[in-house]
Amino acid sequence: MDVRGAVAVVTGASSGIGAATALRLHEAGARLVLHGRDGDRLDALAERTGGVAVRADFAEPGAVEAAAEEIAARAGRVDVLVNNAGMGYAGPVSGMSGADVRRLLSVNLAAPVELTRALLPALLDCPRSVVVFVTSIAGRAGVAGESVYSATKAGVDVFAESLRLELAGTGVRVGVVVPGVVDTEFFARRGRPYQRRSPRPVPADKVAAAVLGAITAERAEQYVPRWLRLPIAVRGTVPSVYRALSARFGGSAEFPESFRHWKR
Repeated sequence: MDVRGAVAVVTGASSGIGAATALRLHEAGARLVLHGRDGDRLDALAERTGGVAVRADFAEPGAVEAAAEEIAARAGRVDVLVNNAGMGYAGPVSGMSGADVRRLLSVNLAAPVELTRALLPALLDCPRSVVVFVTSIAGRAGVAGESVYSATKAGVDVFAESLRLELAGTGVRVGVVVPGVVDTEFFARRGRPYQRRSPRPVPADKVAAAVLGAITAERAEQYVPRWLRLPIAVRGTVPSVYRALSARFGGSAEFPESFRHWKR
C-alpha cells in the first residue's frame, strides 16, 4: 500500500509510539488525523505535520463515539487506522480499585474495538485500507503485576485476528505490532518507572517503523524486537518448559529476555 496522500488516523499520538508513528507517516506522505489527550502536545504535532488534531479521553463515556464522528467529519475518508492509544498499571490486581480496572478496560480494549467498528464503513469504502493494532508482549506472555493490562492487550490481539478473518475478501487488511519494552513515558505514567537492566527498552521510532511496515507491506504480525517471537513459540509448542521458566522468573519483564540468551 502506498501511503502518499492516504488519510491516516493515529490514536495516542501526543507522545511515545503514537507520535513517532505520526512522524513516520508524515514523512511517507500521508495526511494525518491525530488523536490524543494532551492538547498542547497534540496541537504542536499537528502543526508540525499539517495534521488534524482530535482531542479525547477514551476513558470518558461517549468519548470514542464523539471522536469517531469528528474524525469522519473532518477527514472525509479513512485509509489507515492505527489503534495505538493505551495506558498501563503496575501493581497487584488486589490493590486496584474498580475505577482503575474500568479505565484500563475502556482505554486499552473497548476504545480500539469501538473506534474500529465506527470507522469500518469508511475503511470499507476505500479500494484498499489498513487497520493496525499496537498490542504488547504482555498480552501474549503475561506479566506479574500487570494482570489487567495484559488481559486488555490479549483481548485486542484476539479481536484483531477475528477481524482479519471477518474482513477476508474485502479491501481492508489487518496488522498487529507486538512491542516489548519501549523507551517512552508509559512506565512513569503507569505508577512504576522501568528500572531493570534487561531487557533494554527499544526506541519508540523502531516500533513506529514496524507500524509503517505493517501498513505499506501489509504485514499481519510483527514483534519488536523480533526475538520476542521465541518465547511465544515455546509457549505454543512446549508449554511445560515455558511455564517452568516463567515460574523461575516470576512472570516478570526479564522473563522473555531469558529466551534471548538461550537462543544465543
